[in-house]
Parts: sequence; structure tokens; C-alpha cells
Amino acid sequence: LAPVVAAGAVACTSVAEVAAGSGVVFSCVADAPDVAQVAEGVAEGAAAGLVFADMSTIAPAAARDIAARLAERGVRMLDAPVSGGEVGAIAGTLTIMVGGDPEAFEIARPAFAAMGKSVTLVGASGAGQVAKACNQILTGVGVAAVAEALNFAQKSGVDPARVREALLGGFAYSRILENHGQRMLDRNFKPGFKAWMHQKDMRIVMEEAHQIGLALPAAAVTAQMFNALVGSGMGEDDSIAMLKLLEAMSGGAGE
Repeated sequence: LAPVVAAGAVACTSVAEVAAGSGVVFSCVADAPDVAQVAEGVAEGAAAGLVFADMSTIAPAAARDIAARLAERGVRMLDAPVSGGEVGAIAGTLTIMVGGDPEAFEIARPAFAAMGKSVTLVGASGAGQVAKACNQILTGVGVAAVAEALNFAQKSGVDPARVREALLGGFAYSRILENHGQRMLDRNFKPGFKAWMHQKDMRIVMEEAHQIGLALPAAAVTAQMFNALVGSGMGEDDSIAMLKLLEAMSGGAGE
């Protein structure tokens, strides 16, 4: 806490203490049980009408359940998961997807604007988490697709860097190919977004799909790939370590 206290923040000894001195409280933790624990502390210290904006990625059903329980205690919750990773968080350029009450959203909007370049109220409680699940489908499948393409080029005896350069000029262009593709070529697997976290997010996607009876074949295969990635001991690597998994499945890393 020392750096933020030095910058003017006030250190507290509990979540309840934070809530007691705030009109809006933000949290970003690993999973639903952690959010529920923070929410309990918020409810203990909050005055009626406090806005609790949780920026974690959890299941939409969990977000709705926590919001309903907080509402009974006079706290308005926004589910506000983010995209943009560590770089976006540091730069204040996150994409923030919000579900919840419009009035509560307007109260929290100035703080959201300081953290993100794109802030969207998607819908009612849980809608932000649905949007984040959609984001994780696209990014998860995208990472796997880029890793497959670069591995295919390498195993075919063609320079994957030149292939990527060619693809960036066409319809296959994507931010994932541009940014993560370069990191794959550099073999820079330093975690910005750890593989185990993407595995968790894909689990949320598949559990939600099961509950509503929805077929997500591409997401299902990608979820299994992340299971294999984590099971192979690469859970602490960045999710782009998908390339290493595919190389191992194809007879070893390329030169």
C-alpha cells in the first residue's frame, strides 16, 4: 500500500472501514467467492445508497446473486469487468463493460472514465459479465487461432514472422495477431494475463452456456486447450503460451 498512500490514498484496516468513508467502492479480485467476501465487508460499513462497482470477472449468475443480496441491505452493485490487461490498467485505457442500475452507473462514471477509454452500460445486473464472457470467447479463440497459424507456418518451413507481416495487411488482421502474435514470435511469455485466469474465464463461459442450453463449439475446444495448457504446468505463463502447447503437440518447438 505504501506507493498509493504516498500518492494521497488513505489506508484502511478492513473493507467495512473503506465503505464507511466512501460513496463508491471498487474491487477487482480473482473469483466469485472473493467478490462475495468483499461485498459482505462493503455491506457492513456502507451507508444506504452506496455504489459498489466490482471489476472482477465472475459468472453472470453470481454477479446477479451478489447484487440482489446487497440491494436488500441498501447497496447498489455494478458488475464492471474489464478488458485491456495490465498495460491498459496502467495506462488508464481499459474497456469497461457495466451491468446494473443506470443511476448508480452515472455516479460511478467519473471514476470509470479515469480508468478506461471505453465505458459502456450494457444492461441490467449481470450484463457486464455477459459482455466480458463474449470478450473472452473472442480473445480465447483468437489467441488459439494465432498460435495455430504461426505454428502451422513454422512447421511448413516458412518464416512465421513474414507470414504474420503478410496477414496484418489483409482481412485476417486483428489486435491479437498484431500484439500477441509479435510476443509469440519473440517468445515473450511473461504474464500480462495468466493462462490459469483465461482458463477460469472459459470455464465461466462453458458453465453459462450449459445452464442456458447453448452450443459453443469453438469456445468449448478453446476451453479444453486452456485446460491442457494449465495441466501442462504453464498456468503461470501468459495465455499466449498456447503456442508452446501447440508446439509440444506437434513434435516440439520450432527454431
